[in-house]
Amino acid sequence: MMEMHSTSKQSGPLWEPSAARRQASRLGAWLRRLQREGVLPPPHPDGDDSHYGDDCYETAWRWSVEHPEQFWPAAAEALGIAWSTPPSTTLAPTPDGEPGSFLGTRWWPGGRISYTRQALSGAGQPGDSVAVLARSQTRPAEDLTWDQLRDLVERVRFGLEAAGVGPGDRVAGYLPNIPEALAALLAAAALGAIWTCCAPEMGVAGVLDRLAQVEPAILIGVDGYRYGERDIDRRTEMEAIRQGLPTLRSAVWVPYLRTEAAAPDGWTSWDELTATPGHGTPPAEVAADHPLYILYSSGTTGRPKAIVHGHGGIVHEHAKALAFQFDVGPGDRLFWYTTTGWMMWNFLVSGLLVGAAVVLFDGNPSWPDADSLWALIEDTATTCAGLGAASLVAAEKAALHPRQAHGLTRLRTLGSTGSPLPAAAARWVYDAVADPDQPDLMLASFSGGTDVCTGFVGPSPLRPVWAGEISCRCLGAAVEVFDDDGRFVVDEEGELVLTAPLPSMPVGLWDDDDRRRYREAYFERFPNVWAHGDRMTLTDRGTCIITGRSDGTLNRGGVRMGTAEFYDVVEAFDDVADSLVVHVPDAEGGNGELWLFVVPLAGSSVDDRDLADRLKRALRTDLSPRHVPDHVVTVAAVPRTLSGKKLEVPVKRILAGTAVDDALTLASVANPDSIDAIVAARARR
Repeated sequence: MMEMHSTSKQSGPLWEPSAARRQASRLGAWLRRLQREGVLPPPHPDGDDSHYGDDCYETAWRWSVEHPEQFWPAAAEALGIAWSTPPSTTLAPTPDGEPGSFLGTRWWPGGRISYTRQALSGAGQPGDSVAVLARSQTRPAEDLTWDQLRDLVERVRFGLEAAGVGPGDRVAGYLPNIPEALAALLAAAALGAIWTCCAPEMGVAGVLDRLAQVEPAILIGVDGYRYGERDIDRRTEMEAIRQGLPTLRSAVWVPYLRTEAAAPDGWTSWDELTATPGHGTPPAEVAADHPLYILYSSGTTGRPKAIVHGHGGIVHEHAKALAFQFDVGPGDRLFWYTTTGWMMWNFLVSGLLVGAAVVLFDGNPSWPDADSLWALIEDTATTCAGLGAASLVAAEKAALHPRQAHGLTRLRTLGSTGSPLPAAAARWVYDAVADPDQPDLMLASFSGGTDVCTGFVGPSPLRPVWAGEISCRCLGAAVEVFDDDGRFVVDEEGELVLTAPLPSMPVGLWDDDDRRRYREAYFERFPNVWAHGDRMTLTDRGTCIITGRSDGTLNRGGVRMGTAEFYDVVEAFDDVADSLVVHVPDAEGGNGELWLFVVPLAGSSVDDRDLADRLKRALRTDLSPRHVPDHVVTVAAVPRTLSGKKLEVPVKRILAGTAVDDALTLASVANPDSIDAIVAARARR
C-alpha cells in the first residue's frame, strides 16, 4: 500500500510559484497595478512589490467579495470585457427584491453585451492565428483560425436565421466535442437564441428528459461517432429524438461518421445550413441576464433541472476564472477532457473570451493506449490542460510517466475537477508530470458545479499547492463554511455556502416563473444563503478540502464522516482502481451498515478476502474504528454519472431497499450494467 499523509500533517506544499511565475501571471500583474493605484494596499510597508503571494491574494479576495461594485468593473476593464451599452450599476435590487437578497438581485441592469462578440474578438489575436484545434478519432485533425471560425459562425447564424430562429428560441445539439458544436453555440447566441446540448453517448430517453422540457425549435445532431476502434451508430437515436420533439421547425444532420452519406428525409444537411456566407451582421446585443444557454443537472434521481445561464454572468465569471485563477490568456492553448454534456465544455470554449486557442477532443481517452491524452497535450502544444480527477488517479495507478514519454515543456497549468483529487495523485503529478528543470507547473484543482457553470474554489498562480487541498476561494466568490446551525467555521468540516451573489448563478430554472424550485434547490437550508450541497473544510491557511456531497455524507452513530477521506485511503492501494462507500442507516436508530465497493486494478491478482482485510486494517489505522466497513464487495465498476461522478446517493437508496427505477434514472448512468452488482449485493444481505 502507498503511504498516506494527513493533509493537516504535511511538512510543506508540493509546489510554490516562483517569483518569476508570480510576476508574469495575469493576476500578479493586475494586482500590482491595483496596488500602485491605491485600490489595494502594498504587500509590504516599504511598497516593495517584487515578493507577494498568499497575503496579497487573501487581501484581493476579501476586497472582491466585500466590494463587488468595485471588483467586477475593475476586472472587466483588465480583461477587455466591453459593453455595447454600459450598465447603470453592477448590482441592484429587482423591482420586487430587497437589497442584499440573492433572489432579489440583478447584475448589470441596463447593460447590453454579447457572449459571441466577446468570444470572437479573440482578445485582439491576429485573424490568421489558430483559434481551434480539433482532434477526433472519427475524422482527421482540423485547425481553424480566428477568421475561419468567424466565417463558420456567420454561416451557421445565417442558416439558423433563415430557418426562423430568433431571440429566445432554443437551438438544441446532439453533438460531440467538435467545431460544429462550438459554432452552433456562438451562432445561436449571436441571434439572441438559447443554446442547449446533449452528448451523443446519451440515450434517447435521457435526451428527451432534457430537451423536451425546453421545447427547441432546431435540432442539430450527428449520425454517429468513433470511440477508439468502435463505430457508434446514432442514426436510429437521431430520428427518435426528432420524432420526440414536436416543437422542432427544422432538424440538421451532421454526417460525422459517414461523411459521404446524404441527410435522410425530414432532415437538412449541415452543408445546406452553412452554404450561404454571412453578411457581417454584428451579433445581437442583449441584457446581461438574457439566457445564453441551458445546462442540466445529472438527473440521476429525477427529472434533470434545466438551469439557465445568462450572457453577462458567464462572460465575466469565465473570463475572470480563466485569466486570474488558471492564468490563461492570449497565445495560450487550453484543453479540457470533456463532453458537450458537462459544464466543463462550456468553460473550455470560453477560453476564446481571453484570447486562448481551444483544443477540442472527441474520442476514447485511453485509446490506443493509456497515455493518449498526454500525447494530445504534447501534439497540440497545450499550455493549460484539464482532466477529471479520476483520470489522474488512473494514470497514477497505471504508473504512467508522462514527462519521460512526452514533451510537455509548454504545459504550465494542469487542471483537475469532477471529484476531489486524492493526495497521492497530487504527489504523482509532481513526480511524473512536472519537469524538475522547469518547476513552474501549477496543479489547478477546481470545484463548483453545473448550477454556476464555474468553480467556487480553485487555483491561483500566487498561492502554493498542498496535497489533497484546493488552493483558495476564487475571486468574487463569497465562499464560507457553515456548521449545522449556520455559524462560520474554520478547520472544521461543514456546508459549503455562498453568502453573497455570484454573477454566474442561474438567471433561473426553466419553467419556474415563481422561482419556487430555485428557492427549494439552493436556499432552503439557510436563509438568504446559497447552500451548494458540498461538504468542505476551510483551513486556517485559506485552502479548501472538499469532503463529498452533503447528501452522500456518512453518518454513523451520529458522527459525520466525509467520503473523500475514505477514498484517500482505499484508492492509495496499488491494487485498487476505484471505490465507492455509502452508509445505509438503521431504521431503528442503530449504527447502520457501512458498505465499501472496490474495483481491483485491471490485470492484478486479488484475493477478495485478503483485500478486504487489508482495507479494513488501513481504515482503522489511518482513520478510526468507525470507518471500518461492515461489507467490502469487489465489483467490476463503480456506478457513475455521464460526467464521471460517483453515484453514492442512488447506491445508498438501492441498498436501503428502494427499487432501482425509483432510486435513479438509468439513462443518466454512464455504466448502467454496474447497477447489477449493487442489486446482487443487496440480495445477499
